Amino acid sequence: MRAVFKNTLSLLSLALAVTAAPHAYAAETASGTLLGTDGKPHGTVTVTDAPKGVLLRVVAEGLAPGWHGMHFHEKGSCTPPKFTSAGGHVHAVTPVVHGLLTPNATDAGDLPNLYVAKDGTATVELYSTLVSLHGADGRPALKDADGSALIVHTSPDDYTTQPIGGAGARVACAVLN
Repeated sequence: MRAVFKNTLSLLSLALAVTAAPHAYAAETASGTLLGTDGKPHGTVTVTDAPKGVLLRVVAEGLAPGWHGMHFHEKGSCTPPKFTSAGGHVHAVTPVVHGLLTPNATDAGDLPNLYVAKDGTATVELYSTLVSLHGADGRPALKDADGSALIVHTSPDDYTTQPIGGAGARVACAVLN
């Protein structure tokens, strides 16, 4: 009888420990298909909300090898071939000052460059503390009334030149839903 009581108490303690364990952060995501200037799919983009920013994952194919600038843009629209429907970079204040290496930068859409291998493929996962999915802690929202997009440019971003770091034409775009 004592052994049964002890086993029951142990199971009850285990059940209480499991139900009292802290819950993991329930991450929300936004994702989209990366379209090329030809209007065809060239990969996927996933943005996962995190407590102090977002985690961005890009899986791409069919892009020119080398470094490419990448930015979050203010509108959820990707009309090929130039993708100008995506508007400018995501920002919370104006004037917008571009550049991850610029001391007084205000451009929340700034991201590190994407490297595309010789076979035209790229996979990257990176973190940005400049935006959020819903505007948390004063960071601009990617999922606001007009949405947002991720743009890949033809050239690398030099992180200082205004307004887009010399990144050149827009070569791929993904609406973030």
